Amino acid sequence: MPKRRQVTQDSSDVRDMPLSGAGWLPHGYRLDPHSHVQGQLVYAAAGTLATTTELGTWVAPANRLTWTPPGFAHSHRFYGRSDARVLAVPNELCGELAQRPSVFAVSPLLREAVLVLTDRTETRPGAHERLLAVVIDELHDTPEQPLHLPEPGDDRLRAVTDLLHADPGRTTTLAELGRLAGASERTLSRLFHTELGMSFHRWRTTLRIHHALAHLTQGLSVTDTAMECGWSNPSSFIDAFADVVGQTPGRYQAELRNEASAQ
Repeated sequence: MPKRRQVTQDSSDVRDMPLSGAGWLPHGYRLDPHSHVQGQLVYAAAGTLATTTELGTWVAPANRLTWTPPGFAHSHRFYGRSDARVLAVPNELCGELAQRPSVFAVSPLLREAVLVLTDRTETRPGAHERLLAVVIDELHDTPEQPLHLPEPGDDRLRAVTDLLHADPGRTTTLAELGRLAGASERTLSRLFHTELGMSFHRWRTTLRIHHALAHLTQGLSVTDTAMECGWSNPSSFIDAFADVVGQTPGRYQAELRNEASAQ
């Protein structure tokens, strides 16, 4: 396995991130669009990872792991100082996993297996291969838990989502956004369901959660994050965050602090 190393923030060359291994990445580190001939698992043991493809963006906090199949163009961005773990999956094993980018929950067994595979030199022949088979088995039995934000093809819908990307905290209604984009509220509501598979409210909530994860990873308080991302009060933010992420924002930040102190 490659040795753990630091990567500079202003670098975005795909050669700066190994096909397998581990490294510390600074907040805001970006990796330009690229693809691999093998499958790839990426896990931020500390920090938060966003993976973007033509199908949208997936976000993986430290309790999730991303999967990208072979040949699928993708880019990465990391939030917070990130302990990035990258694991190549040989083509003969890729058929065991989804044929599209996915995000999975990280069980204790899965986490430890990924850490060992990306941190330790193989001391017995075949040890890594056997442990990788455990990782594949764990992923096969683990339901997907995507923080997926799909992107539209329709120009009117894209105009609306671009406005929200630029300012996730804006409280503009769909009708008001429609007037800016030149489409009726009814048309936009239909497009959110048919193109993106979710309601306008759900899409905007997921977008806000993506930004909230980045803010929390950088150390912003729960209250300030709620206000910054458009929630009227911390309680409604906590409920929405727990519904999407599976834990409260306070718990998420506590786990980040525990991970940092353990390094």
